[in-house]
Amino acid sequence: MPAPEIEHPTLPLADRLCQHIAEFGTCMVAFSGGVDSAVVAAAAYRALGRRAIAVTAVSPSVSESQLAAARDVARQIGIEHREVATDEIENADYVRNDSQRCFHCKQTLYRRLTKLANQHAIDVIASGTNADDTHDYRPGIAAGQQASVRAPLADLGIDKSAVREIARRWNLSVWDAPASPCLSSRLAYGVTVTTERLKMVEEAEAFLSGKGFSPLRVRLHEGDLARIEVPRRDLVRMLAEPLWTQTVTALRTAGFRFVTVDLEGFRSGNLNTLVSIASPASSPAAETITETNMTTSPATHPQDSAE
Repeated sequence: MPAPEIEHPTLPLADRLCQHIAEFGTCMVAFSGGVDSAVVAAAAYRALGRRAIAVTAVSPSVSESQLAAARDVARQIGIEHREVATDEIENADYVRNDSQRCFHCKQTLYRRLTKLANQHAIDVIASGTNADDTHDYRPGIAAGQQASVRAPLADLGIDKSAVREIARRWNLSVWDAPASPCLSSRLAYGVTVTTERLKMVEEAEAFLSGKGFSPLRVRLHEGDLARIEVPRRDLVRMLAEPLWTQTVTALRTAGFRFVTVDLEGFRSGNLNTLVSIASPASSPAAETITETNMTTSPATHPQDSAE
């Protein structure tokens, strides 16, 4: 006699998620196309069908690759997908880029979604905030709470690993995709957000992604200094010729003055370590980057900067 199939612990969670969202009546999902919002959107579509829609923000902080991925995942789910322009780049509080930048960005987004939801008589706006997010520095969560945005994953205590397992079991293509937050998250706190700087980051990351690096980040620090993060296993390949020279050339062409590699490797969200440090505007040494943490292009050593 074959052994009975053991129910995976995420299956009841997936069912509870659908049941929870079914109680919303109608639902608009703030949809980035990442695994968290994809699972919420898929659950909403399973629970509510045509009474659920996914809405993606379009702005300079959203890369073309992110937007394309969101469209693909929405088609895969089958949910109605809309795109709305947001104007956070015109908000001085957002542009200032202090530790509350994400709050001002999400506040702008949720105001836009609330207006759209009211126009279409949609009862609930839902985000992809998961249980793990509530333990990290995420000022955008406060913006969602102020706007009465629901977080069904966090409500049910569903963490990132469970989200990925649900996505895998629902055959969502992004189940194992690396996190890809907005481009403005690459700018160190205190460095003014501009369309030009966001484009610099987008072009730099597109180049490195095309070379097969994943996950990756290109952080932008004061003085238009690029700090590249790739997994440590990829550092040797990153620094080998001719790729290193090609990388320096590509990033300088994108607009960076200095090109560095972080020897600690890729660490998602590590700019949050700067939250308690004064911004460059108030303390020129606040974001000094030491040689012990990174290597640089020989011709563009940070200490040679005119800062």
